[in-house]
Amino acid sequence: MTVTAKDVQKLRQLTGVGMMDAKKALEASEGDTQAAIQWLRVQGIASAAKLADRHAGEGAVAVVRNGPVAAIVELRCETDFVAKSEEFVSLADEIAARVCAEGEGVLTQFQGEIEKLLTTLKENISIGRVYRLEAGPGEVVDTYIHHQSGRGVNAVAVVIKGGGEEVAHEIAVHVAFAKPLYLSREDVPASEVDAERKTVEEITRNEGKPEAAMPKIIEGRLNGWFKERVLLEQPYVKDEKESVQQFLKGATVSAYAQVVIGG
Repeated sequence: MTVTAKDVQKLRQLTGVGMMDAKKALEASEGDTQAAIQWLRVQGIASAAKLADRHAGEGAVAVVRNGPVAAIVELRCETDFVAKSEEFVSLADEIAARVCAEGEGVLTQFQGEIEKLLTTLKENISIGRVYRLEAGPGEVVDTYIHHQSGRGVNAVAVVIKGGGEEVAHEIAVHVAFAKPLYLSREDVPASEVDAERKTVEEITRNEGKPEAAMPKIIEGRLNGWFKERVLLEQPYVKDEKESVQQFLKGATVSAYAQVVIGG
């Protein structure tokens, strides 16, 4: 049968695909719109491998807290145009809510919706980093998210023991801006510490520092290196005269997670 321009336009409005794709789908489906939608979905699945080769450096991040549980979910795509679209952001929010309520096992249930977006938006779309934090006895969890152009771009969840939600929230805000790589000095891999120590020692020797002063100078520079990447040792963002550890005043950070789009 003959496919009319009106048929093509209708299918494009329903699916968001290009004109040639819409025409091919209708021709393959003998003009049946619903069959054409299914054909496009199948083609979207078939082309997912090709799309996966394209860099998905954009996206949206959602965070949901419900009582003692918080979840962060990153949904990846290729362009900020797609990342800030309503359907994309809504899907990220929906996945985060389900992960918070039921756990990471629900992620496989969203494959169909992701495939649909692959078909309509023509981009490499996938679930990225996912974290689920749960507060135990004597602990509280809180979150922070920074939005940009209608989508989350920097999400944090923190579990605190021996402190209230206000303290947990303050630490979450700090993490969002300071972006620590590790919770404590003990969490930093020994290989990284050894490599940095060798680098600092070489720099110090090249500066011609006295041999007797070398150990103290090297330790001082290593301490500065730790302060840049270890949460508990970082200067607290709202008062850099004290460290995060000092701000906690006896409370402890049991766990934290952060997802920054593009990071």
